[in-house]
Amino acid sequence: METKQCQNCQKDFKIEPEDFAFYEKINVPPPTWCPVCRMIRKMNWRNERSLQNRTCDLCGLNIVAMYSEKISVKVFCNKCWFSDEWNPKNYGMQYRFDLPFFEQFRNLYLLVPEINLWKIRTNVGSNYINYAADNKNCYLSYSVVSCENVGYSYSVDKDLDCYDSLSLRNSQLCYENIDGVNNHRSFFLIKCRECINSAFLFDCLNCQDCFLSSNLRNKKYVFENMQYSKEEYFRKLEDMSFGDFTTLSVLKDRFHNIILKKSLHKFTNIIKSTNSTGNNITNSRDVRSSFEIYDSENLKYCYRVLAGAKDNYDDLGLGAGSQCVYECASPGFGSYMSSFSVLIDAGQNVYYSYNCHGSNNLFACIGLRNKSYCILNKQYTKEEYESLVPKIIKHMNDMPYIDKKGRVYRYGEFFPPELSPFSYNETIAQEYFPLTKEEALNQGYSWKDPEPRNYQITLKNEDIPDHIKDVPDSILNEIIECAHNVESSTFDNALGGLTTKCNEQCTEAFRIIPSELDFLRKQNLPIPRLCPNCRHYQRIKQRNPLKLWHRSCNCRGKYGISESGIKNQPASPAGRESSIKYQNTITHEHGDSSCPNEFETSYATERPEIVYCGQCYLKEVV
Repeated sequence: METKQCQNCQKDFKIEPEDFAFYEKINVPPPTWCPVCRMIRKMNWRNERSLQNRTCDLCGLNIVAMYSEKISVKVFCNKCWFSDEWNPKNYGMQYRFDLPFFEQFRNLYLLVPEINLWKIRTNVGSNYINYAADNKNCYLSYSVVSCENVGYSYSVDKDLDCYDSLSLRNSQLCYENIDGVNNHRSFFLIKCRECINSAFLFDCLNCQDCFLSSNLRNKKYVFENMQYSKEEYFRKLEDMSFGDFTTLSVLKDRFHNIILKKSLHKFTNIIKSTNSTGNNITNSRDVRSSFEIYDSENLKYCYRVLAGAKDNYDDLGLGAGSQCVYECASPGFGSYMSSFSVLIDAGQNVYYSYNCHGSNNLFACIGLRNKSYCILNKQYTKEEYESLVPKIIKHMNDMPYIDKKGRVYRYGEFFPPELSPFSYNETIAQEYFPLTKEEALNQGYSWKDPEPRNYQITLKNEDIPDHIKDVPDSILNEIIECAHNVESSTFDNALGGLTTKCNEQCTEAFRIIPSELDFLRKQNLPIPRLCPNCRHYQRIKQRNPLKLWHRSCNCRGKYGISESGIKNQPASPAGRESSIKYQNTITHEHGDSSCPNEFETSYATERPEIVYCGQCYLKEVV
């Protein structure tokens, strides 16, 4: 094992023997940035939801794009980009040994047209989705695969008729589900699987007709963790009006209190997986320090990986069936033996390339489709390619690129942040590792100040009907004010730009679409008060971060006690102990003593929830 200092954050990080073995296998040097900084660096190249209106530079149609018109690069609509009306090899450049590699890549990037939104395979009736494949009638959803009639959702796979959800798979008729699998007609669920006709559940499995409860297994007719008969349960539900926004807000507060103070939290959400660490890992093995993984094996430092991935390190948004992929952002389906690239679909032996499809043996290419043996978009023979690439790698090491912060980029480093076409707060880096403008600029990232939108608000937030039954069809014609924009924006002289009520890519206003209104009416749910981006950020806040902390089990014999709760919770007026406390229902192996188990968890040490190890958790939640 070797300890190195991250050249970005200056903190120490470890490289294990298994890591060195992987780097040797794919013939790359060990990293100089720590795992967290490496993930942020890749996230800074993934803009999912900061979309702009602009014109296709080929056909002239009005389009929505993830690239601002202020970026001096041509952007084509999806149809034009995949057409034969242009040839990306026409922009090919001769490699120069008198310029750093990354300067040459930037020069090529400014020439080759980009695709407005990254959608692959077939997407029918889904003009406003991004990072998507094989969808039908989806709207304003991102990282969406094989879905139908899905809106305002993120990281969703094989879902039908679902809205406003985050990390949901194989589910139908769901609303506000977070980290769910195989749920049906259920609303406001977090970490639930195989639940039907339920609402406000946390960490429940195979439950039907349950409400405001947590840690349930194989239950029916449970209300606030109390068992009722079928008749009693539905009588209690009669007093709950989901369609009323005021009532729903009260229920959300009660639900939050249940999650925080009345629930056990397993140290990690790893299901049917072996030898794995991280969070939200299912049906996998040998997955280390990774998040949102399913049906995969031998991964490390990865996030959002689809089924069948194997032997990959440091990847973001990895497509199904990918293998031996390293330090890539959004490598698509079936990628193999590729590194340091962005938006690569079905490619093999692709290095330092951007938005290439079905291509093999590429180095520093942009926008190629079904090509082989190209460098900087210039065609070579197999022999020429194999002779030139080692010389380029040597040149990258002999003449490294040095960014504005003095960070050095040789062969083996992902693209420098200053080459990204996106500002930090346009990308998913801001969602999972939020920074202020000053912090982002100090760390070498760019920042985009909000531009005046000048929307003509036709429906103030306070004037939205409280109950869905009182909402007229005419709401489809309204431009609705986002609740985060109730107070007008102000100009901050210190920051040199406009500041709004939140830093969540707020669009300030939003519309209701017909399919959404139909869904809300059928399911008796009120009109939302926040724009889609702000709603997404509220869901993100309910998830654990993409980081791990070392801590011990909160089980203290007969009780579970949150030590951080003791430290952080204010004392009650009556002078009672203010800690969060749970009484165990059964004797654990460690008896009256504190559980000795320690673990890596995405629950930070200062958080107030009661976090149990796997053994203590399974004693209580069966």
